[in-house]
Amino acid sequence: MSMKEIASWVLNVCRVRGVQFADCRVVDERQRALATKNGKIGHVADSQSLGIGIRVLADGAWGFAATDDLSRSGVETTAGEAVEIARASAMVKQHDVRLAPEKAYVDDWTSPCQIDPFSISVEQNLDLLMKIDAEMRAVKGVTLAETNMNFRRYEQWYYSSDGSDIHQVKYTTGVGYAAYSFAGSEIMKRSYPTSFGGQWQDKGYELIHEFKLVENARRIAEESVALHKADQCPEGKFDIILDSSQLGLQIHESVGHPIELDRVLGMEANFAGTSFLTLDKLRKLKYGSELVNVVADATPQHGPGLGTFKYDDEGVPAQCTPIISHGLFTGYLTSRETAAMVGLERSGGTVRGEGWNRLPMIRMTNVSILPGEKKLSPDELIASTDHGIFFQTNRSWSIDDKRYNFQFGTEMGWEIKGGKLGRMLKNPSYSGITTEFWNSMDAICSREHWTLWGTPNCGKGQPQQVMGTGHGASPARFRGVKVGTAYKGN
Repeated sequence: MSMKEIASWVLNVCRVRGVQFADCRVVDERQRALATKNGKIGHVADSQSLGIGIRVLADGAWGFAATDDLSRSGVETTAGEAVEIARASAMVKQHDVRLAPEKAYVDDWTSPCQIDPFSISVEQNLDLLMKIDAEMRAVKGVTLAETNMNFRRYEQWYYSSDGSDIHQVKYTTGVGYAAYSFAGSEIMKRSYPTSFGGQWQDKGYELIHEFKLVENARRIAEESVALHKADQCPEGKFDIILDSSQLGLQIHESVGHPIELDRVLGMEANFAGTSFLTLDKLRKLKYGSELVNVVADATPQHGPGLGTFKYDDEGVPAQCTPIISHGLFTGYLTSRETAAMVGLERSGGTVRGEGWNRLPMIRMTNVSILPGEKKLSPDELIASTDHGIFFQTNRSWSIDDKRYNFQFGTEMGWEIKGGKLGRMLKNPSYSGITTEFWNSMDAICSREHWTLWGTPNCGKGQPQQVMGTGHGASPARFRGVKVGTAYKGN
């Protein structure tokens, strides 16, 4: 049987029962995860999942049901359950759900992938991870070395009662490692290429070749040990420079979550609370300085981010939405439902579900700050800073449930004096208020220093859904930021 035939059974049940709208996603997902820990295999896991999620709009309310039974009776029963859930939900609805209009599309798209990651043997992957592990543990003082490598192939068939018939395939690869040093009461950590799982993009195995993974392992390990002898990060107000990976997380927490329109409208509050970006602030709030230009861009042209696709899970084409334009707040992340609620003509195309058994919702796509238009390198940025602190690689974060007050810590810091990097600093942290912080940005490096970082583990929803997001950023400078309050150290 074909996926289209399965979808026809679903949509026929929905049509016979008189629903307003229905769509279904058949998802075939394969994942492989490998990890090592201190010279031993941490885990090697291969998994595959195939099923269908059915979403129905009836009597002005949503219903959703899912199954991994793709027989005719299985999907027809599940479609009927989705209709009954919608009708039951309608009994307690506060208003009718309306959808912003969208065309029907018939298309087929596969994300660029030069080397199928599943064509590389587990033994080859483990051999590389063990070499990295050995390099890190060769450094005296390293007490824990961890590595990981992850691959995903996500194939989806989307059909709707509007007539859409969309097939998409995405390959995702992730790799990273960390060295820990325990001494006294302190634990110091250094990660590569960045923290919390490393770098992830929608690419094949070629991503692994882009980083000098073995060559950088000893340096990373030496830095974790050296941090014990570094000076404590001072407290006070300083000009600060964030490396691009830290700026990526800053965007995720203080721009990406607050622009989710379901949070703004009070429809979603799990994990990240609601938002300070109420509707009255659109096109009025000075979110940042003139140099702050942020977009939510899911188009393949933006790059191989974890938020890249050709159509979202409502069949809406990927788009580039201006979020902050020369400092002015200009846009939200929207769905067909929320777009209609606030009078927009069209959804921004940002709806995704973790898998076939999860109801799709608004998720960050690639929320990125655009690079500076004038040529500027990190070295030139540091050289033009008289007295400040350079923050590298995220270690921790905390932000309130309106996304307004925040605090971030990084693995390492460097003092900047007279335009040059000085002493290494341990336990660096900074804090601020979202709009004050973005308005203090006075420089950002140019395109050649811009990286599209992947965040594979953004949580949202109840039950929780994990989603990958992308955040492009170049190193940038912020003036007069409160520094050094998170960790007191020894």
